[in-house]
Amino acid sequence: MSLFTEKETEYLRGQRLGRMATVGSNGAPHIAPVGFRLDAEAATIQIGGHGLSKSKKWRDLQANQKIAFVVDDLASMDPWTPRGIEIRGTAALQHEGGAQVFGDGWDSAWFAVVPQRIISWGLEGSAFTEAGRSARSVTTA
Repeated sequence: MSLFTEKETEYLRGQRLGRMATVGSNGAPHIAPVGFRLDAEAATIQIGGHGLSKSKKWRDLQANQKIAFVVDDLASMDPWTPRGIEIRGTAALQHEGGAQVFGDGWDSAWFAVVPQRIISWGLEGSAFTEAGRSARSVTTA
């Protein structure tokens, strides 16, 4: 069984850009836009990049694997209809295989966001109602 609901899976598959937050060695937060893909079978978000292994993101994650990842947008501006998903968890760092996962030209380094908490809004109803919001802790087996 997937950690993501059917609506969350559908939403994540329809998006390409998210934002990931890490913590630097000095304790300061760092947020960066990243491309991603959902691995529904593994119930993870896969993130790679050009030059990832030389980035601040990668250095931060090597020291502290805690990560938050957000994908959000507006389904409509009138009426105001925000929707999105936040995933808090840990990063499973991979030093090899990025080109095989993402394609030629990508850095060999990549990582998977392993969810521990999933928060979504506006995917199952209005983000401004209790029915339209979901927050749950999850575990992977």
